[in-house]
Amino acid sequence: QVQLVESGGGLVQAGGSLRLSCAASGRIFRINALGWYRQAPGKQRELVAGITTGGSRNYADSVKGRFTISRDNAKNTAYLQMNSLKPEDTAVYYCAAEVVGDTTKTYWGQGTQVTVPS
Repeated sequence: QVQLVESGGGLVQAGGSLRLSCAASGRIFRINALGWYRQAPGKQRELVAGITTGGSRNYADSVKGRFTISRDNAKNTAYLQMNSLKPEDTAVYYCAAEVVGDTTKTYWGQGTQVTVPS
């Protein structure tokens, strides 16, 4: 069984920064693509940033230039550095990973709340 655990969320004033972490544990041979998603109240879950095994990154237009996704393959951990936070960034942030283990499957974390008061 594989688990993803996010951490690093919290309340931060507009213009501030947070760094989210997503640690994967369990029977893992390799992690392919990793992604950070978010879901605000009353809205659909959306992709914020993704990173491939080779390190190629993609971002939602709304976060380009402010957020940076990275990964540490040795630690099976992904990060999301969020700078210049805005009230519209308020959401529950989830990480997702395609994990190659006993099977190949996409796993999701439980989510971490990020709140930026207006």
